[in-house]
Amino acid sequence: MLDRRELMKRAGLAALATGLGVAKAFALDTVTLPFENGERPLLKYPQKRPMIVLTSRPPQLETPFSVFNDGPITPNNAFFVRYHLAGLPLDLDPDKFTLQVKGKVDRPLSLSLKDIRKLKAVEIVAVNQCSGNSRGFFDPRVPGGQLANGAMGNARWRGVPLKTVLDMAGVQQGAKQITLNGMDGPASDKTPDFVKALDIEHARDGEVMLAYGMNGDDLPFLNGFPLRLVVPGYYGTYWVKHLNEITVIDNEFDGFWMKTAYRIPDTPCACVEPGTAPKATIPINRFDVRSFITNISDGARLKAGTTRLKGIAFDGGKGIKEVAVSTDGGKNWTPAKLGKDLGKYSFREWKLPIKLDAGSYELKVRATNTAGETQPMEPRWNPAGYMRNVVETVRVNVA
Repeated sequence: MLDRRELMKRAGLAALATGLGVAKAFALDTVTLPFENGERPLLKYPQKRPMIVLTSRPPQLETPFSVFNDGPITPNNAFFVRYHLAGLPLDLDPDKFTLQVKGKVDRPLSLSLKDIRKLKAVEIVAVNQCSGNSRGFFDPRVPGGQLANGAMGNARWRGVPLKTVLDMAGVQQGAKQITLNGMDGPASDKTPDFVKALDIEHARDGEVMLAYGMNGDDLPFLNGFPLRLVVPGYYGTYWVKHLNEITVIDNEFDGFWMKTAYRIPDTPCACVEPGTAPKATIPINRFDVRSFITNISDGARLKAGTTRLKGIAFDGGKGIKEVAVSTDGGKNWTPAKLGKDLGKYSFREWKLPIKLDAGSYELKVRATNTAGETQPMEPRWNPAGYMRNVVETVRVNVA
């Protein structure tokens, strides 16, 4: 017998199966992102508020940037969505779902959701950010999804440390990596399945999580229901959704999505001269430092006097030490007041009152983490359009 909770879950999946197919017909409006060819439909998908749609098959939904001004936690119904494969597992049955743990282990496992939920749970607040967040601003332009700054979000994740499950299985000596596969699949047999890998030491660091909860609720389907990987501080490409298969291997995985895709230049800045190709590459990994002004848009008109600036900052896990604002194009900087610390992987809110006389201004915001790493004043470039973290500029006119 199914309880009411499970019936509601299945009803939600049925709505998604119908809603995803017809969402295109329910365009509420269009938005124009601040770069060439930036017009996008604004659509409301099942379990989501109106989102900026990059593609509908597979779903790629960007969070409207104004959401980030509402608080450090991104609501589930506004959290961005990124799929590579069009075959979404809309027919999954939560009662029959299993996570398989196999390969170089002493005790292969087949765990149900109930089994996983019985294990000791942990929580962590962590940002998930798409590798190509802000790609639309690259100059010269690069191929790939032309995203603005909304392919990121911060949530309180609940689940089980991946280490717990790997220890239950008994990782064998000589193991080097684990591979991670989800239930979504390619529409064509010529498209490589989306399989990612982590080094075994990283997988067992106690922070990487098998998450079933998000902001006090179950994961939304489009964010990985019923189980996803959470890799704090790392780009979203590793955060496999609908996770149902973990394989421990004794070699370095050479699948397409590790060996060919999601690579960055093997240089200290992960960048090369615009228009050139890197001599060597490595898999993308941790976030760089980023910060944004969230309560004032570029081109805004303000009244002379005191304006209270507000925003967010984050990095790959060292923690934000300082956020500073410049009102003169970067010549002078004033430290902002940092908000509550929700953890080293979380958005950190900041606030700063500034006094502006009549005129035009370039407001810039720059964050520094506890290791002294900060943001570059000039944008860095790489052929894939990854890891943008330039000091952001908001231009305003004051009268």
